[in-house]
Amino acid sequence: MPLVTRFLAGVLLANAVPHGVSAVQGRRFPTPFANPPGVGLSGPMANAVWSALNAAGGIALLGRTPAGPRERISLLTGAVAMTFFLAHYFGKSPQDN
Repeated sequence: MPLVTRFLAGVLLANAVPHGVSAVQGRRFPTPFANPPGVGLSGPMANAVWSALNAAGGIALLGRTPAGPRERISLLTGAVAMTFFLAHYFGKSPQDN
């Protein structure tokens, strides 16, 4: 499986985490369903849906357990890249003001 696919699986799996956590805490959090998309806040149910879609997509792209070190590194790199992107993006979120 191409390393890019593993990278994208990591991105989706990492993105599922903050939305899932917000959903189970009953907090509003930005999703693509908000107005404006990615900036406005969505309710917990929308976050649960977005988390589930991201997790399902990541698992589907993953397919099987990454066998070789290159596949594992690619998956981890995608997850870490998305984590830093989300930290930067949501660190500027109006919900903190």
